[in-house]
Amino acid sequence: MRRFTLLVLVALLGGTVRLAAQETVETRSVTSVIKIDEVIFGHLTELNARFKLRATELTFAPDGYIGVHHHIGPGIRYVISGELTFAEGGQETIYKAGEYFFETGNLAHTAQNKTNVPLRLLVVEILPKDWTAPAMIAPKSQ
Repeated sequence: MRRFTLLVLVALLGGTVRLAAQETVETRSVTSVIKIDEVIFGHLTELNARFKLRATELTFAPDGYIGVHHHIGPGIRYVISGELTFAEGGQETIYKAGEYFFETGNLAHTAQNKTNVPLRLLVVEILPKDWTAPAMIAPKSQ
């Protein structure tokens, strides 16, 4: 009976590891630092204590890449320095330093630094108040 229980446990854990690996977003040469993570309180009472704002600074080394992903919540992206190649729906857009754009969060896309200088990107997004994991997630279809 112990052997059977151990076998079932190993099979279950193996499946869990495989599932976790499938849910991982491919990244290459990208670092991130959360700058602020604050629960919302203010005049918009329907948001109070239910959501938070998170600001994260991403740094992409030359040829840095984030594979196909989407986000838990919507937000604004601002290019601090460098150039971001953003691909969504078969279309590539290049955002340069000083430019910003909005992401709904639910559309799968990729992000890449195709230049030979570092790229710094500020991501400001709204998330559920108890969300502690990275806001970038693999699409469910993968």
